[in-house]
Amino acid sequence: MQVVVGSRASRLAKAQVREVLAVWRELFPEVEFVQRAILEDGDLDRRTPTIGEVARAAGRASAFASKQEQALVTGVVDVVVHSLKDLPTSMAEGLTLLRPPGPRQDVRDALCGRALAELPPGARVGTGAPRRIGQLLALRPDLDVVPVRGNVPTRLRTLRESNKYDAVILAVAGLARLGLERHISEILDTDMFLPSPGQGALGVQVRAESAAAMLLSGTGSAEVDAATRAERALLAELHGGCSVPVGAWARTSEDGLLRLTAMVTSMDGKQQHRVEKEGDPSKPAKLGRVAAKQLLEMGAGAVLAGAR
Repeated sequence: MQVVVGSRASRLAKAQVREVLAVWRELFPEVEFVQRAILEDGDLDRRTPTIGEVARAAGRASAFASKQEQALVTGVVDVVVHSLKDLPTSMAEGLTLLRPPGPRQDVRDALCGRALAELPPGARVGTGAPRRIGQLLALRPDLDVVPVRGNVPTRLRTLRESNKYDAVILAVAGLARLGLERHISEILDTDMFLPSPGQGALGVQVRAESAAAMLLSGTGSAEVDAATRAERALLAELHGGCSVPVGAWARTSEDGLLRLTAMVTSMDGKQQHRVEKEGDPSKPAKLGRVAAKQLLEMGAGAVLAGAR
């Protein structure tokens, strides 16, 4: 049996596939797993300032997932491994997510270049993510947030070789998977800087009821699955994606409950709505919807509308 595993063509995407295949090849030594890279609109367009603008210009739901989903639907690949934070909450008909591999990588963001307290007023910080922009300005309204594009090594090279940025914000998980932790100046604590829903986790997407789905259905982590389902349910209820300023992090508490912290921040950092809810880990989607409803009752809907 041969299983073709698709991903984006970046170094990080390929590293993520290797991480997953190391487990699968040990579990299924009789199966031949083949990697296939797929170029997304976000990989091809490096000039448009934000990812949301890239997706809208291409007429797609996602700048980093749509072409991979198309390859999966048409049978070009049997499985796609995503950075779960890049995968929209609505998927093409006939596709489904399996449980993510565990353990989940570090969910936090990091500043590379300088620590937050070391940045002088007016310092230029590179990020194009609305969530990061809002949360950063909530902490340091005196900073100048500047769009930055490209994969992780490209952003680090731009930081190092140009005078455009004093620091850039990147996910700790991506830096760790590429062995680039040495570039981290400060890890931003979740008490003040919540990650993107799904950050640090991998999304394993398949055609429902396919041979690959049946083969891999027993793999993955139930704990990571519950956490990310809660986060993605919240995001779906808020009608959000990577182009809205929503942070969310779910984890298992000491008493065995699933704890979800979520926050919506205005793009100028002046408004923040934050909730923390606990619930049954066997019903993660319900927890996500309850938290989203509370955020909307607090006024988050207006903030999200303004960001869109």
